[in-house]
Amino acid sequence: MAKWGEGDPRWIVEERPDATNVNNWHWTEKNATPWSKDKLKVLLDGFVIAESGLECTVTKIDKLDGEATANNRKGKLIFFYEWNIVLLWKGRFNDEEVTGKVSIPNLSEENDVDEVELTVSVDSSNPASEKLKLFMYNIGRDKLRKQLDTYIRELKADFAKGLILPKKDEMNGTETAPQKKDKETVYASGFNKKKIDLETVTSSPDASKQKSVGCKLDLKTLQTTEKFQCRANELFDALTREDMVTAFTRGHVKHELFKGGDFVYFGGNISGKFEEIVQNKKIVQTWRYKQWPSGHYSTVTMELEEKEDHTELNLTQTMIPAAELETTKQNWQRYYWNSIRSAFGFGSFLC
Repeated sequence: MAKWGEGDPRWIVEERPDATNVNNWHWTEKNATPWSKDKLKVLLDGFVIAESGLECTVTKIDKLDGEATANNRKGKLIFFYEWNIVLLWKGRFNDEEVTGKVSIPNLSEENDVDEVELTVSVDSSNPASEKLKLFMYNIGRDKLRKQLDTYIRELKADFAKGLILPKKDEMNGTETAPQKKDKETVYASGFNKKKIDLETVTSSPDASKQKSVGCKLDLKTLQTTEKFQCRANELFDALTREDMVTAFTRGHVKHELFKGGDFVYFGGNISGKFEEIVQNKKIVQTWRYKQWPSGHYSTVTMELEEKEDHTELNLTQTMIPAAELETTKQNWQRYYWNSIRSAFGFGSFLC
């Protein structure tokens, strides 16, 4: 997202023969789901696990549910994938055939491959099945994780090719200066500008006083009401549960849900502290945008009221720099309310 108040350069198209995505400013997205399904089938279906005289084979992919997307924003590649996989396998020990399953409930970008859960089960209980179950647990899981790692590496390699377009200077035959790479990719939505340490921005009282000398801010208050087709406790969860906040912000968050606890969203661009939490009714935060003057915080109060067929959220945000008021309102709408409705199916009202 552009600096608040200055417009969004992702929608500014410079001169270029194809007139699209200059210098990779635009958010571009490719659907990687069909490719992923084909790749996972190739890597897993019929895969043979053999070691120390034992052998088991994946006979069928019983479940392959999920999706994958590859995105480019400002030249940074961002991959989202989430899969629920169930594999059927069989093996033989002492002339006795054994069958079973391997469940992989959450293969996603949120976890390293080594952390992905694989659960092994067998269809019968006897010495042969227990022997092969132990084999699949100790040996099979590691070999299957290597196949999953191959999928992730090839996903990134294949979809990187068409997402990063040559920059304007490069098209004219000139080279640009080497770009410094971030240490890691931040999976975040449009608030994210660059990788920064995920810490709440603070300043000492003395520094705050120095900043305030000769620079009096014109401050405004934002008040808005949003309606969601859900119960108050469901909306409260969306705003306070770390996994749900991660889902609608589409990125890593720091989220300490207690009075005085820090929160950091959108790659570090939004930060603050929880000041008051009333279960299913009220949330009060100190809240700042990274580009605001150092040490300056607004106060955000969100009050939930459950109606007969929906829940109302009343937001009051005080001490917003006047130049940022309208853009702040738009970004609450885009990156909070619309994203929450989209992520959790809470609906919208035409009124």
